[in-house]
Amino acid sequence: MYKIIFSDIDGTLLSGSRTLTQNTIHEVKKLKDKMPFILVSSRMPQQMYHIQKDLGIAGLPLIAYNGGLVLNGEKVLHSVVIPLQILEEVVTLNEKEFASEIHISFYYKDEWYVPQYDQWAQREETITKVTPVVRPNREVLTAWQQAGHRAHKLMLMGEETLIERMFQLLNEKYTKVMQIYRGKETYIELSDISISKLTGVKVVLSEIYHLSLSEAIAFGDNYNDLEMLEGVGCGVAVDNARNEVKAVAKHITLHHSKDGVAEFLKQLNN
Repeated sequence: MYKIIFSDIDGTLLSGSRTLTQNTIHEVKKLKDKMPFILVSSRMPQQMYHIQKDLGIAGLPLIAYNGGLVLNGEKVLHSVVIPLQILEEVVTLNEKEFASEIHISFYYKDEWYVPQYDQWAQREETITKVTPVVRPNREVLTAWQQAGHRAHKLMLMGEETLIERMFQLLNEKYTKVMQIYRGKETYIELSDISISKLTGVKVVLSEIYHLSLSEAIAFGDNYNDLEMLEGVGCGVAVDNARNEVKAVAKHITLHHSKDGVAEFLKQLNN
């Protein structure tokens, strides 16, 4: 019945130490000849390639930036960016209201720019194994305006009280044009309103595999996985998932720190 699997990475596929366990690698490799295993993440592609390689699925399609960029090898299947005007407005808001105390990371394809190499940049580098380019936000905007580039994602990081206030300000102004996603108390991710992980899943299903949503399994844990888990034939939440995500899931597997995805895959492999 099910012919393809989609999985979120952080908080779902990776262990509590943000690594792939041997158990997970083993189960994905056992299954990969039966059905494709596709990674779906808010991460940039470069932060996903090493995970694909370790799982033995390098070269398969991937869904980056919460559906903002869908790749099949080198080929771009789908790309949606944030308009330059909004990028400039968010930077201006940070300058005027927060004295630029909030760290804003700019992401486009495999480019990642940080305003300074601070604790936030270091933390993300440790988690994702990718090193950012240090370049002030305004310089990036100027360069992108000339090059015709925009952002697939903005990531705003800072102390919880600052992020809470910024979250409120962004929601007051941009809910009709932006996805404003707070993955944790100190992070806000911004992307275009038109995309979601489910839109990315639909692109992969229709353009590569010619399968229906009902033939897909998806794993997730957080608010940005909700639509995907609800939309596929078999949505599976890990035990550490948000209650709202569990509510729409068809199954609940073990906590991500207890190899929940691998344990569910074992049932498919038997």
